[in-house]
Amino acid sequence: MAAVDELDARILRLLLEQPHTSVREYARLLGVARGTLQARLDRLERDGVITGSGPRLSAAALGHPVLAFVVIEVTQGHLVDVADALAELPEIIEAFSVTGGGDLLTRVVARDNGHLEDVIQRLIQLPGVVRTRTDVALRERVAYRMLPLVESVGRAVRRPG
Repeated sequence: MAAVDELDARILRLLLEQPHTSVREYARLLGVARGTLQARLDRLERDGVITGSGPRLSAAALGHPVLAFVVIEVTQGHLVDVADALAELPEIIEAFSVTGGGDLLTRVVARDNGHLEDVIQRLIQLPGVVRTRTDVALRERVAYRMLPLVESVGRAVRRPG
């Protein structure tokens, strides 16, 4: 994977700040040829820097305002099976294998606390699940963001080395 340079950082910033703008307009705003911009976008996608372009949806607006982080401890040798089972549950919106006090960290959404309890009960019944620990989110303090990281990477690229 090639390093992100200053132009890449500027492109990424525009994508984050103005996601509904055309490639032609991005090129104009950046002062580069449309072909140059498209080549950069293609490389950033190919290198895995840009991983998607779809809308970010609100689980709360979809009727699931309760957010919880559930740590799942799994019997050795069953991680893949449990992860596959998690993918079948629509309320599991993310899952990561982790180190520490558990094996999987999941992001779970629910309609209300009763529904969250039902989801946790389904998790506990999955073959290979030893135990769970649930932390309910009270309020989002820092929304998902990438712009500060992009700006930091852009500043690091500009620094004389």
